[in-house]
Amino acid sequence: MHQGIRRVPSLELLRGVFDAAMSVYLNRFLNVPPARLTEPKDPAENPEELLKQLPDLLDRQQQVNETGRLVARYLYSGGSSEKLMAMLGKLMLRENRDFHVIQEMEAAFRQYSLLGETIAGIHVLVAASQYLAAHAPTMRSQGQTYQIAHRLHKGDRLFEES
Repeated sequence: MHQGIRRVPSLELLRGVFDAAMSVYLNRFLNVPPARLTEPKDPAENPEELLKQLPDLLDRQQQVNETGRLVARYLYSGGSSEKLMAMLGKLMLRENRDFHVIQEMEAAFRQYSLLGETIAGIHVLVAASQYLAAHAPTMRSQGQTYQIAHRLHKGDRLFEES
């Protein structure tokens, strides 16, 4: 909705914002306890070491809060947002993701590009990482499709009748 209003400001799109806000509010109020926003504390001396821990976190279920804390600590310690987004993209691609997950991540990255290295921008990337953690790990069977396509591209024979 934000991107739409930026492109074509209109009353009709603003109604969509209201509808979306009410939907989020009711879902949160009725179903989900509020998530606490991360704050800058306990900076890491080497934030790149934190980034290396992210794939292991997303290999286990129910690591949403831990992932959020790790990403917040990484960013508040001066870690590169570009490296983080590249890592999140890589981790998204290894999962069995659908179009909606790709859309969500792209929206977060676009929103971050508008907000920059502000606290609100950090919150966007933390939320994106938590969203990815909430949907990981998956069966990761889509990787097999890419491997087969790559082998076919190289001219390998996958199945031969004897």
